[in-house]
Amino acid sequence: MLENIRIVLVNTSHPGNVGGVARAMKNMGLSDLCLVAPNDFPSEAAVVRASGATDLLDNASIVPELTDAVADCHLVIGASARGRHIPWPVIDPREMAAVVSEVRPELRVAIVFGREDRGLTNEELHCCHHHVHIPSVEGFSSLNLAAAVQVIAYELRMMALSGAAVEKPRWGTPWDIDLADSGEIERMFEHLERTLVDIEFLNPDNPRQLMPRLRRLLLRAVPDKVEVNVLRGILTAVNKKVGGG
Repeated sequence: MLENIRIVLVNTSHPGNVGGVARAMKNMGLSDLCLVAPNDFPSEAAVVRASGATDLLDNASIVPELTDAVADCHLVIGASARGRHIPWPVIDPREMAAVVSEVRPELRVAIVFGREDRGLTNEELHCCHHHVHIPSVEGFSSLNLAAAVQVIAYELRMMALSGAAVEKPRWGTPWDIDLADSGEIERMFEHLERTLVDIEFLNPDNPRQLMPRLRRLLLRAVPDKVEVNVLRGILTAVNKKVGGG
């Protein structure tokens, strides 16, 4: 049940933290580690901190952008330690495990963690269907990266051990179409933004929060492949109607 879960670390500054994350993952039965533009990796410091989980380091994928890390994922959850200007669906680690339990094993899930000093950017969080927040005490809320991954990984393992996949499907009935993956979702948003500019609904010089709010709306729905294709078909028809090509 845990084989389809990918832990993604964005722009990690200290290689020792990568090793600590690898150890936390292996403790809980996770094995898919992806690093987005790490500052220092491979590194002996990572090997030392991994303490027997070096196979995860050896097999870790390294990519330049978050979109590359999650392109084949059907559910993306970003770790967030603070509130955002635009509210996004926020769940705690136990609720996150319940959400993940509803995803079929053949579909891939990404849990994304940001930089040690400032976490994920708003743009990176806007790539996520949900945000997960660890409810630490307000006076001392910052967790070490490996500790944060350990908390999340523990809840995922407890979900797997308890067989907590809900008997009732996510929408109350078996779904007929696979969920769209993150790559398909991103191409849809690019198409949507171009179309909104073409019809002069979106001013690229003063975009305000239009695209983040549309992202929140559509990601909250967790669209399937056909729904994404239908939306893109509508956008293509609009493009032709207004002469946008």
